[in-house]
Amino acid sequence: MLTEKLYYTDSHMFEFTATVLDCRDTPKGPALILDRTVFFPEGGGQQADTGSFGGVNILDVHEKDGEILHYCDRPLPAGETAEGRIDAEQRLVRMQNHSGEHVVSGLAHQLYGCENVGFHMGEDFVTIDFDRELSWEQLMEIEERANRVVRDDLPVLCTFPEPEELKNLEYRSKLELTENVRIVEIPGTDCCACCAPHVKHTGEIGLIKVLESERHRGGVRLNLACGMLALRDYRVKQENVSAISQALSAKRHETAAAVERLLREQQRSKERIAALSMELVSHMAEAQEYREGNICLFDDVLDEVALRELVNLLMGKCSGIAAAFSGSDEGGYRYIMGSRNVDLKARAKELNALINGRGGGKTQMIQGSATAQREQIARALEKNFR
Repeated sequence: MLTEKLYYTDSHMFEFTATVLDCRDTPKGPALILDRTVFFPEGGGQQADTGSFGGVNILDVHEKDGEILHYCDRPLPAGETAEGRIDAEQRLVRMQNHSGEHVVSGLAHQLYGCENVGFHMGEDFVTIDFDRELSWEQLMEIEERANRVVRDDLPVLCTFPEPEELKNLEYRSKLELTENVRIVEIPGTDCCACCAPHVKHTGEIGLIKVLESERHRGGVRLNLACGMLALRDYRVKQENVSAISQALSAKRHETAAAVERLLREQQRSKERIAALSMELVSHMAEAQEYREGNICLFDDVLDEVALRELVNLLMGKCSGIAAAFSGSDEGGYRYIMGSRNVDLKARAKELNALINGRGGGKTQMIQGSATAQREQIARALEKNFR
């Protein structure tokens, strides 16, 4: 049953009247086949339209074996004529981003010989995979030219060329196509085979913004936002910059420099804390008299590096196990144990059982975590493990 594809006739037609030709039971629920539709089925990297028809919700649309199936939440009888409506804002946002992707892909092909080998349209941005690497500077050149195409408000032409005409036409396509090929052309910018609805003029696309890029399978993957999605992305970033500006008492255009200063100060503080921590563990170790048996010390501020240094120093202060615990009874403890005389790797399971701990390591040193209370840990380390 052939359905007239009104979305090819007018991509900005959001309401229509149609007759139900058939209603089928499918694993996805009832599926309507209409004599005409503005609902675009999923294809060409663009998701299907959603909306309503005859009082039922259209949840998804697929074209299968030449038939367009409108999956809905309840059935309608064959022969019923009703009005339908798609989610117009959803369609417009998707057209902005799909047409914007054509502009960017066409320019990347023109300027650098890139082929678009992957395309996905998400809820927040479009992902494009090109088969060649592009620097950020090159991407910014593409972005600049793309927005000039928007500014120039060029027509977006959608046609079905005759086979002979198609043979002589240079156009982008991931597949070898021979018949019923729909060509979307933006003069001087792009010519591509595509089945999806597009804007009528490039001015409708709005801002085209490359958000980020990364190397991918010998080429480049970039995230792109156009029109309303670009506006949404800008708002989120503006809110974040404003929050950073207020927190650092810096002007908005100076936030990056302010963050760099903060990071340098933080690094200097870390280095100073590390030096003081080493001084502290040195004093802690010096305060211990040599003893037969074990040493067990507790602290609530030392990091792993300082804790390890403390254990290294304490190993020369006892004949048994030198143990250092950092943390609290409420939050648990991290521990490091060392010994020159006890095989800690062999005794790790026994030690962990005594302190409700988990961990392991080598013969002379083990580390892990413990949930036992401080008093229980101290009592456990009074035992002679020789």
